[in-house]
Amino acid sequence: MKHFILIIVFIISFSAFSQTFTRQDTLRGSITPERAWWDLQHYNLQVEVKPDAKFISGSNTIRYKVLNEKQRMQIDLQPPMKINKILQNGKDLKFTSEGNAHFIQLQQKQKTESVNELTIYFSGHPKTAVRAPWDGGFSWDRDSNGMHFIATSNQGIGSSIWWPNKDHPYDEPDNGVDISIKVPKEFMAVSNGRLQKTDEDLTTKTYHWKVINPINNYSVNVNIGDYVHFGETYKGENGNLDMDYYVLRENLSKAKKQFKQAPKMMEAFEYWFGPYPFYEDSFKLVEVPYLGMEHQSSVTYGNKYKNGYLGGDLSRTGWGLKFDFIIIHESGHEWFANNITNKDVADMWIHEGFTAYSENLYLDYHFGKKAASEYVIGTRMMVQNNRPIIGTYNVNSEGSGDMYYKSANILHTLRQLIEDDEKWREILRGLNKEFYHQTINSKQLEDYISEKSGIDLSEFWNQYLRTTDIPKVVYKINGKELKFKYNNSIEGFDMPVIIIINGKEEWIFPTADWKTKQFPKEIESIKIKEDFYVETKKL
Repeated sequence: MKHFILIIVFIISFSAFSQTFTRQDTLRGSITPERAWWDLQHYNLQVEVKPDAKFISGSNTIRYKVLNEKQRMQIDLQPPMKINKILQNGKDLKFTSEGNAHFIQLQQKQKTESVNELTIYFSGHPKTAVRAPWDGGFSWDRDSNGMHFIATSNQGIGSSIWWPNKDHPYDEPDNGVDISIKVPKEFMAVSNGRLQKTDEDLTTKTYHWKVINPINNYSVNVNIGDYVHFGETYKGENGNLDMDYYVLRENLSKAKKQFKQAPKMMEAFEYWFGPYPFYEDSFKLVEVPYLGMEHQSSVTYGNKYKNGYLGGDLSRTGWGLKFDFIIIHESGHEWFANNITNKDVADMWIHEGFTAYSENLYLDYHFGKKAASEYVIGTRMMVQNNRPIIGTYNVNSEGSGDMYYKSANILHTLRQLIEDDEKWREILRGLNKEFYHQTINSKQLEDYISEKSGIDLSEFWNQYLRTTDIPKVVYKINGKELKFKYNNSIEGFDMPVIIIINGKEEWIFPTADWKTKQFPKEIESIKIKEDFYVETKKL
């Protein structure tokens, strides 16, 4: 049971809820006037990590395009990290601070369409993650040989927990990020993108990494350890893809065996979702001292080289032990989270729902439709229906932890409604093409699927994403006659479902009003097909 407790804690951590929002929530979660006037183009992040002191220092040069002529810019950095100074064109800039938000008064005239840069110097003892990856920060650990083993994780709490940036998901650096990490020379530092070069002096090494694609802030990561590297070339839809693996020296043989699942993952997800979105930046698995995270082109791994979730099956069907949860789930985020990114964290279900659903699509590809169906239905036991999947906009408020497996079951239900599996695959691939490297809101995604499916899904989305009510099919049997309707549904909800009656599948079309259907033989057995996420009750 301990493995299930871990995932339940994970979900509940996303479910802590307060209806009271603070000024800091608004500053973090909204597109403030001090954010809206400039478009992020590029980060050049340079950081030195001193493991023994648990101290970091560095600079971030921000390149931006002026959309409107304003002179006040918001940058985010959370204490105890401090901004030491800010320079533009060699001149010191003044700034004021309001909690985690820092407002810079620019001296240079900000002309519309101009592209400018400023550099922020920062330092401090960053927050230590207590329960990474759920609470976020730096993990300062040791491997079995006593060597430092360090990693960052900051989804939710924000990347500004350790480096200064525009900490809102709506605006990603169009031209990527350069990341330079200086560490004691006995260690390797791994980050996103491709390694460009390594500089070395008497006591330190600096690893220079480069991402050329847009990247969400929380994906930028630092991993430090006694790493060894191996890799392979995957022949994918868009040509040769470099797949690189960085693991602790002591775990090399385990990794070479377990990471054979990585190309199997890539094969399944390119089939369902389309080409891997970041060929130019490569794909990596990087071992870390916590469970794992979906850092773009630098997926972190800590599942202890076991199948399932730390050796457990989230579905309790046996199918969850057919794959390494972290390799499959976190890599699925390369399509949903990193390629398609929510514009506001209230729509985090776009990340987590589709990626939880990717687990059963992996099973579908390699083990068949029955395996996929049984797995996703099995995960319903973790659904709480405590509050809606979509959170509150503009205040950095995620929805319920049901964004994972309730969402996965919603998408599985939608696949049944569309009926044509090839059409469903085209929709999933189309999403990743239509919204390639974009930040979007839930309504955009909902409308796209409605349009491409040819089904008006307005009430479907409203029912499942914006309420906690699961539609209930209530029915009565009288000989050959079946009477049925929906309870617990919003006005206008009319989703058809398949019933299995006397062993034969039949579509019925419930609404809030009673309907009657006659059958040629007396009804001896009836049930709703489990692939539909509804409840049932016989009256």
